[in-house]
Amino acid sequence: MIGASSSLIRLMRAGYILAREGVFSIIEPPAELPLVPRLGLSALRLIERRGISTRNKGERMSAALNRLGPSYVKMGQFLATRPDLVGPELAEALSSLQDRVPAFGMQEAKVAIKEALGKPVEDLFDSFSEPVAAASIAQVHKASYVDKAGIKQDVAIKVLRPRIAERFKADLAGFYLAARLIEAVHVPSRRLRPVAVVDTLARSIELEMDFRLEAAAMSEMAEYCRNDEDFRVPDVHWDKSTKSVMTMEWIDGIKLNDMEALKASGHDLSKLGTTVIQSFLRHALRQGFFHADMHPGNLFLDPQGRLVAVDFGIMGRIGPNEQRFLAEILYGFISRDYRRVSQVHFDAGYVPSHQDVDTFAQALRSIGEPIHGRESAEISMAGLLSQLFEFTELFGMATRTELILLQKTMVVVEGVARMMDGGLNLWNTSEPVVKTWMEANLGPTAKVKEMASGLATLGTLSAGLPEMARRAQSLSESFDQMGRNGMRLDAETVAAIGRAEARESRSGRAALWVIALALSAIAIHLWS
Repeated sequence: MIGASSSLIRLMRAGYILAREGVFSIIEPPAELPLVPRLGLSALRLIERRGISTRNKGERMSAALNRLGPSYVKMGQFLATRPDLVGPELAEALSSLQDRVPAFGMQEAKVAIKEALGKPVEDLFDSFSEPVAAASIAQVHKASYVDKAGIKQDVAIKVLRPRIAERFKADLAGFYLAARLIEAVHVPSRRLRPVAVVDTLARSIELEMDFRLEAAAMSEMAEYCRNDEDFRVPDVHWDKSTKSVMTMEWIDGIKLNDMEALKASGHDLSKLGTTVIQSFLRHALRQGFFHADMHPGNLFLDPQGRLVAVDFGIMGRIGPNEQRFLAEILYGFISRDYRRVSQVHFDAGYVPSHQDVDTFAQALRSIGEPIHGRESAEISMAGLLSQLFEFTELFGMATRTELILLQKTMVVVEGVARMMDGGLNLWNTSEPVVKTWMEANLGPTAKVKEMASGLATLGTLSAGLPEMARRAQSLSESFDQMGRNGMRLDAETVAAIGRAEARESRSGRAALWVIALALSAIAIHLWS
């Protein structure tokens, strides 16, 4: 009871801050929302701060969530990946949300590093700077040290915020309460499973606060991209990394949100925009593993003109079926084969089988055709997503969180690429990567590989046939003997039944013996 009351008080405080920052004025209530909640939203708009109407949606959301603290910032960033829940317009506003959390003190950072690495900062590093970046979960310091080979290493040290786990735990209790209330009050929202959404957020935060997993993600991505000429990942310094502290290579480069510096660098920014999109697609299609937080602050241009990604706390994974789904969808839109796109949805089980393939293809055509024959600057990805999510409800499609994360990342990536080149078109830029994947995985070469794999599997199965036959014969003999002599229970089983009889009610004992007699009947039937 105390826990629920505390969560309710936290939610009331959050509602007040959201109202003061004018957030409820940018949220359109659902048409089916009952009268009382609708009146409540109208009342909340009356307590907005003066002058708030001059701010855009992104500014209002950012101000409110940063006032509420790290947990709410993470919730906002997470909801930016779920336009099916909050709507494409609000998701777009949230996608620009950046952490503006004050840095914690140098002394606290040094204590945290000593506890994590077992030695004082002065013994581990020759230099250690003030925080160079601070976010909701951690902050970053620049440092240097001389390695065993005598080489100076410039590194970035990511330090987990003190007591952040306890803060998130308390706020998540409030999120769960809000999700349950939403499901209770707004029946249509149950299709989107708000409680499950909070489950996903809680799990995401739990993983993100373990820097060993982020370091592993960086290492895995580096392995996949070792032969890429236009993209790379910083090296992890494993001997100076733990659950709460991660040390990685320092990147000397230009952040992609510093347009003045990028223009002054002399690099081809149009080519850089193409690299942003094609790198993301290569990762998603080639290994099904992609950086899911590719905003400009997490991307650098190094002196060699390569794209460098940092902050691997949020990663996306898709399996072979989803990789094929993505490639087929993109190729279908590029080639304007909407029936093929529709059929792929049905084959993957994303659209219920009782729906009509051609009708769904017609809906997809209404999304795809506006893309072609128009200037890229006129194409609104938010508008396209809005239509798509309208169709998910219209055609009874279940929410697929892994595809939504992929889709959200595509929108962010396109936005970053267009910062580099305002005339860049997502579909034209995607085509070479998609065609290469299609040829490698669905063309004649892929068929030969698939046939070879099938033969290898058949060979393995053939090698195991004698053992399978021996086991089948042994099983048949056991059933034969059971049919002639009856089913014999060993001493341990008899004792277990006895204990169960002593412990359970009469109906429980009857059920136990019914199961035993049923097994005997099956054995006799098989023997006869």
